[in-house]
Amino acid sequence: MRKVCCFALAIYAVIGLAGSAGAQDLADARSRADLTKAVQTCVLCHGPNGRSVSPTFPNLAAQSAEYLKVQLKAFKDESRSDPDAQAFMWGMAAQLNDSLTEQLADYFSKQAPAPGHSGDAALIAKGKIIFETGVPTRQIPPCATCHGAQAQGFASFPRLAGQHAPYLLKQLLVIQNALRSAPVMHGIVKDLTKDQIQAVATYLESI
Repeated sequence: MRKVCCFALAIYAVIGLAGSAGAQDLADARSRADLTKAVQTCVLCHGPNGRSVSPTFPNLAAQSAEYLKVQLKAFKDESRSDPDAQAFMWGMAAQLNDSLTEQLADYFSKQAPAPGHSGDAALIAKGKIIFETGVPTRQIPPCATCHGAQAQGFASFPRLAGQHAPYLLKQLLVIQNALRSAPVMHGIVKDLTKDQIQAVATYLESI
């Protein structure tokens, strides 16, 4: 009798483990399906694998995962309130939970970066100097200090290399005019001229 009881308990334990594994598999499948659906939505604007073909929408490919998470959360809680954020991202981000936010950031951070595009050589050279050395006469530090020598970004500092120049120009002007809350960046770019900002943006798009 004891052997029968032990055998029955073992069967129930196996069934329980199988049920638990099955539930986990189902949850994982749903998570993968949610990520696939979210990525499909993102690439409508941000391009295949996050490499955007429109200068209106930034490249997400190879972007810092930490930066992507911070920005998605800022869109969701509406603390990033520049006009484009309100128009395009508030509604999209409102549908994301923390898990999906993490997964999207991880997914796009692992995609191959968008290639650089050539532009006006003189403007690129001017922008490279500002990026690497800043503007000492105005006490403006080098962009490379935070964004990396190759503008590759790290942690909460975004990747800028290969980003669309029109997008960068617009965002830097938005920050300069305090329409987007970015206190550190505002302090750095507030004294740059529009021509200098354009030069930096053109350089960054080229690398």
